[in-house]
Amino acid sequence: EFGGSAVRSLPVEARLTLCNLAVEFSAFSGIVAPDDTVFEYLAGRPYAPAGAQWEPALWHWRSLYSDADAVFDRELSVDCRQLAPMVTWGTSPQHGVAVDGAVPNPAMAIDADTRQAMERALSYMDLRPGQRMADIAIDAAFIGSCTNSRLSDLRSAAGVLAGRKVAPGVTAICVPVSSAVKRAAEAEGLDRVFREAGFEWRESGCSMCFYAGGESFGHRQRVISSTNRNFESRQGPQTRTHLAGPATVAASAVLGRIADPRRPPGA
Repeated sequence: EFGGSAVRSLPVEARLTLCNLAVEFSAFSGIVAPDDTVFEYLAGRPYAPAGAQWEPALWHWRSLYSDADAVFDRELSVDCRQLAPMVTWGTSPQHGVAVDGAVPNPAMAIDADTRQAMERALSYMDLRPGQRMADIAIDAAFIGSCTNSRLSDLRSAAGVLAGRKVAPGVTAICVPVSSAVKRAAEAEGLDRVFREAGFEWRESGCSMCFYAGGESFGHRQRVISSTNRNFESRQGPQTRTHLAGPATVAASAVLGRIADPRRPPGA
C-alpha cells in the first residue's frame, strides 16, 4: 500500500503508474486508498456506477482504507520533498538516479552480488561510473505503454514539445495507451503538437514497450522511454533503454540527450 502526503497529492493517473511498479517490491499488487481525488476522477466515466448506483458505490469505496491501528509486515518512509525527476542508468527499474545526477559506482555497492549486477548493467548500457546523465546522447525517444501514455502524460509531454523540434537524428514515437485516450488527445489537438515537433503519432497499443510484433529501435540503439521496464533487450535485441517520465522523454528528444524537464531546451 502506498500512502502519505506525497501520494495523496498525486493525480489518479500518476497513482496508477506507481502501482504498476509494485511488482518491483515483489508484490502481487499495489494499492492507494481511494479518496476524493479518485471519486472525482471516476464520476461520469464510462463503466463507472451511475444514477442510483453511485452513492452505494461511494459508500463502499470510502471503507477501503487501512485502519489507523493497522499493522504491516514492514513500513518504509521516503522523504519526497527534494525528489527530482528520475531516469534509469542500468537494466532494472531500481537502477535510477536524479536526471541531474550521475551514474553510480559499483564499488559502492552493498554486497558482491549487487556490485556484479551493476557492473553487468554498465557493460550492457555502455556507461561508466561518474558519467553525468545529462551527457548521455540518445538515438530515440518513446512515449507509450500502460504506465505513462495516458491523457495527463500526453499533456505533460506536449507542454514541453510545443514550439520545439525533435533533435536531428533522433527517432521519436508516441503511442497513446488506448483508443479512448488517443481520441481525447486528438480532440485537444495534442496529436498536432507531437507531429509538428517531429514525433510519429501512432495507433494505441503496446507497441515497442516490449518488442511487440518484432519491431525494434535497433541493435545497440539508446532509447529514452516512458515505459515501465528496461531489462536487457526489452525493446528489441541489444536495445538500451533509459526509463523516464513523459516530460523528461520529450525534453530529451528535443535536446538529443537526456534532459531535465524542469529546464526545457531553449527555455
